[in-house]
Amino acid sequence: MALIDLLGVSKSYEAQKILCNVDFTLDEGERVAIVGRNGSGKSTLMKIVAGVEEFDEGERLVRQNITIRMLPQMPRFADHLTVRQAIVEQLAAINEARKRYEEVTAKIAENPDSPELLEELNRLSAYLDYHGAWNIEEKIERVLQEFDLKAYEDRLVNSLSGGEQRRVALAGLLLQKPDVLLLDEPTNHLDVHMVEFLEEMILKERYTLLFVSHDRYFIDHIATRVVEVEECKLRSFNGGYTDYLRQKEELLQNLQKQHENLLRLLKQEEEWLRRGVKARMKRNEGRKKRVLELREQAKKNPAAIKKIRLQLEREKKHFNREDGISRKKVLFELENVSKSLGDKVLIKDFSTRILQRDTIAIVGKNGAGKSTLLKLLLGQIEPDRGIIKRGDFTIGYFDQARTMLDDDKNLIETFCPNGGDRVEVWGRSMHVYGYLKNFLFPKEFLDKKIGALSGGEKNRVALALLFTKKVDCLILDEPTNDLDIPTINILEEYLQKFQGAVIFVSHDRYFVDKIAKKLFIFKGNGIVEESHQSYSEYLEIEKELRELESIAANVDKPKPQRERKRTPKLSYKEQRRLEELPPLIEELEEKIADLNDCLSDPKCYEERGIVSVSEELANLQEEHDRLLEEYIALEEKKEQLDALSD
Repeated sequence: MALIDLLGVSKSYEAQKILCNVDFTLDEGERVAIVGRNGSGKSTLMKIVAGVEEFDEGERLVRQNITIRMLPQMPRFADHLTVRQAIVEQLAAINEARKRYEEVTAKIAENPDSPELLEELNRLSAYLDYHGAWNIEEKIERVLQEFDLKAYEDRLVNSLSGGEQRRVALAGLLLQKPDVLLLDEPTNHLDVHMVEFLEEMILKERYTLLFVSHDRYFIDHIATRVVEVEECKLRSFNGGYTDYLRQKEELLQNLQKQHENLLRLLKQEEEWLRRGVKARMKRNEGRKKRVLELREQAKKNPAAIKKIRLQLEREKKHFNREDGISRKKVLFELENVSKSLGDKVLIKDFSTRILQRDTIAIVGKNGAGKSTLLKLLLGQIEPDRGIIKRGDFTIGYFDQARTMLDDDKNLIETFCPNGGDRVEVWGRSMHVYGYLKNFLFPKEFLDKKIGALSGGEKNRVALALLFTKKVDCLILDEPTNDLDIPTINILEEYLQKFQGAVIFVSHDRYFVDKIAKKLFIFKGNGIVEESHQSYSEYLEIEKELRELESIAANVDKPKPQRERKRTPKLSYKEQRRLEELPPLIEELEEKIADLNDCLSDPKCYEERGIVSVSEELANLQEEHDRLLEEYIALEEKKEQLDALSD
């Protein structure tokens, strides 16, 4: 069911056309990702959907009485609010509904036959069910923990950094659960563990979501549809990022020779996905099966927990081998390096070698010390203890502040400071426009001042400039921030061709998986772990180890001697729904079977219309999948509650 429709909408900024007579629909339960180049109109489309941006032509239709909320780029909070208060204040409507529910319940006890009170109670109950408000305090506590805000809960929210304030705003929005949630780059300022929690919450709570993101794994895990903004038009693709790539490639193949460069990049993406993600999934199948079997054993036999932990730790160590050091040039050698910031230990007794062709991703939670390691390698700061030996080589450095750029110079002056119009890239002389075209800059940008460019455009200039330098080692601090997906593809292509070492900090799991051959993982408390696994595979094993620790804690926990509290069980409404769903699902399956039979019978589908039958079948199949998913979720919840009562 449609919640928001845009019909024939057009939008221009002065002479630049952004959207040209576009139609867009957001249905209830959809999670739609908007993709496209920077400046193509992604954020403009989202703001028009939100109702905060005017448009030149067309119509915006919104279903009555729905709430639409958008995550602001720069949140604003009252000066007196602490972090916890700022989150609770965003939940005022939910808390008011809970308070009213308790009042109405008390009144019904005195007047049980009042139809008005019963109707209000049902309405309030449905509202609180939808918003998951019965255990809202537990949810607040968890979101504080998962977004790394617990330590700041009593601090004034306006004393936090911009990224931390965005996490506070995001936490409040998620707990509000509006009818339509709009998120512009929600994974910015989140480390990988926070992103995993965000994905889990979005999928569990079934938000209707419209979002802009350059995080391709996030899109793949979350999106039910991808909408591409390109050349003033919208094009829709069903599924996540992998499906988008496949459908886009098919579309481009149908257009034959057009967009050959983009097709090449898309093929590289898809080939990497097949080689990397699917191969990793295949490798994991045996371990997954073993994990599930041993988890079951663990519930009965605590010794099994130790067995599986040893197996997983052995699997991690298996990848921590470094061969052929003597045959490769050593760029950096770290011996027992330690570094603290105040009382916080960031790096403790870390030893490693970085070789001439290494590609290393530095990953871990925010504030763990990743950028500190980059500064140590660059010589900008010195270790408290230990030795860093540096070979004779040159470094190209990309920092988030883009210090290599001069806002007063234009692009020509930036790339050709000694005059002329040619640049040398890895021994090849190129016209500056031809080179910058590879980084998606049109010719009219050559005379633009750096200071007039957006953050994403400045990042593109800085990266393009970096590849014109003759260096042996690239050190990159969050290079994908503020970049769109097409530009990240280009960055990946250049990094894969680079003949030197690449050391980078990033939270982008897809980017790390695709580029890095080694990981430096900041575990906290100064511990830095090396791994040759893909980042995704490492994270999966870490997650399984955390689950085992949780099982072990529950197994070792002594049984309470006192009488237990009431056995947890499904609510009356959930139990009733669990009983209602099987006959509804069976009825849909019978109708689906009848329609499939009709599509196999020319007489039937000619009489009823093949398009009509196909559309009806698709709608029934979608409804069947939705009900089946709901039934499975209730069954799993019932099993979990039954297990708790055993």
